[in-house]
Amino acid sequence: MSTAKDGASTWRFDVVLALLATLAAFAVNVCAGFPGLTNAGGDNDSLLRLVEVRDMLAGQGWFDLHQYRMGPEGGFVMHWSRLVDAPIAAIILVVSALTGSMAVAESVAQVLWPALFFCLTVFFTVRAARSFAGEGAVLPAVVVSATALHFIGIFSPGALDHHNVQIALTMASLSLLLEAPLRRPAALFAGLCAALTLAVGMETAPYVAAIGACVALLFVVDTSGERLIARNFGLGFAGVSAAAFVTTIPISAWGQAQCDAFSTVQFVVAALAGIGLAAIASVEAAGRTQLRRLVSLAVLALALGAVVMLLFPQCLASPYANLDPRLKELWLDHIDEAQSLLQLIAEDPASVVARYVTPLVAIILMALRLRRGPWRRQDSLVGMLLMVAFIVSAWQVRGSTFSIALAVIPLSAWIAKWRERAQASPSRSVSLRMAAVWLVSVNVVWTGAAAATSTVFEANKVAPNDSDADTSCQRKASFAQLAQLPDTTVLAISNLGSPILAYSGHRVFAGPYHRNTAGDLLALDAFLGSAADAKAILATHHAGLVALCRGSAESKLLVAKAPQGFLAGLTRGDVPEWLEPIAETRENPVELYRVRFDG
Repeated sequence: MSTAKDGASTWRFDVVLALLATLAAFAVNVCAGFPGLTNAGGDNDSLLRLVEVRDMLAGQGWFDLHQYRMGPEGGFVMHWSRLVDAPIAAIILVVSALTGSMAVAESVAQVLWPALFFCLTVFFTVRAARSFAGEGAVLPAVVVSATALHFIGIFSPGALDHHNVQIALTMASLSLLLEAPLRRPAALFAGLCAALTLAVGMETAPYVAAIGACVALLFVVDTSGERLIARNFGLGFAGVSAAAFVTTIPISAWGQAQCDAFSTVQFVVAALAGIGLAAIASVEAAGRTQLRRLVSLAVLALALGAVVMLLFPQCLASPYANLDPRLKELWLDHIDEAQSLLQLIAEDPASVVARYVTPLVAIILMALRLRRGPWRRQDSLVGMLLMVAFIVSAWQVRGSTFSIALAVIPLSAWIAKWRERAQASPSRSVSLRMAAVWLVSVNVVWTGAAAATSTVFEANKVAPNDSDADTSCQRKASFAQLAQLPDTTVLAISNLGSPILAYSGHRVFAGPYHRNTAGDLLALDAFLGSAADAKAILATHHAGLVALCRGSAESKLLVAKAPQGFLAGLTRGDVPEWLEPIAETRENPVELYRVRFDG
């Protein structure tokens, strides 16, 4: 555990280690030429985040979350938080003022923003590993976390999506709680980080709930050491939740419940939970005995459940319960990060190895620790959060980014133990075992093995692609011709929606966002219906262009769904007389057709 050395000097040392790891990752990206800046690789969310930031800098209101260039006329309201838009916009403003170039400023922001959160995540992971297993776990934590975070992709240049922010805040909350017995303000800041990650996006609700539940249960077991921690965490959580609510939600919407974004639902629950926990920890009568603490917290939990059931019952349903069945079939069921573990086992077993092995090894290590004892508060915090993250990842693969990051802590402790054994009893056998432990713990080893295995098994099934061909239409250069045309509404598949907005001034019907139901259905009706149906839709909504990406998996899915539909015919070369092929794009990944209704 921590010693007197674990003071300001260790913080400085850990900051230096995190910076060195960030510089190493930065050097790798420099050598690669920052490919994410010209090829988003299908990261629609980062592109749309950039569009949101541009819109805000161009004068769109702080509380106005409409995406006016996507969907039917008038657009639709996005569910993302301005808490992420604002600092990115600030970076762009500062750099553009220094360089005089908005393009340069955007590039700097796209590199600096993910690098900043890479550094913060490594730093807090190292701090957590130090608190969990001592100084011997620091070096393994740096190596294992830096390699894992670099290769999961959400910290790559161009990654403006909020998932990197959420992982950094989650690791910060955990790290601060591990240090809370020795640092009085740590619990307050842990509550702050937990509230911020919830305000940024609802994906982290299970992790925030797990952290809060663990703090409460630790208070039940050990009032002498945990009372102040529970009180301060609750106050920080409630206070920042209130601040986020007031600063990001307009007064006119304070009574509106949004289940997929921070709104009155999340604020009420967070405020009650935080204030309730702080009150129970502060009132002597409520926390005098273990039984009273348990009963008080049970009453608080029942009150929270009653509030949700009576005031916000709609939020108890699945996040996509009301999604149109066609969108579920043709969009949601084909989103990689929304797949379940069982689906991956059946369809892509190689990715299961890459995403689930190191978290599973970490869970086994925690189970062995529980069996051998003694069980510590550090084990409770790390074990509960890791287990919840693994369960979430089994439901939807997007949770694996959290479980991979959290697994670093017990894996680093495991490596540290074998390093100690190797130093105490040096031998070939011990050294080989230590090397094996290192290899098992580094997630990129499993990722590489999975990729190699997949390549071997699919070598005879899939023809190699031309590495220079942008068959999926993900590169900025593929949209250059489109950007030169006068702005209009473009009919395109949903996965082209964000790139078209980011790389041109056009607007689109479709985009891979559950709130854009009307726009996505318009595009589906046009592509899956007849040419006459498509013509009627385009005329009604004054669309001027049709964009075709033959190599996209989404295009192939829609063609297979409706072989006689408009998109299938266009893919075969059956161009109706009201469409004019734009000759300059004939050989491009993105083929364009001008809509002509004048005969």
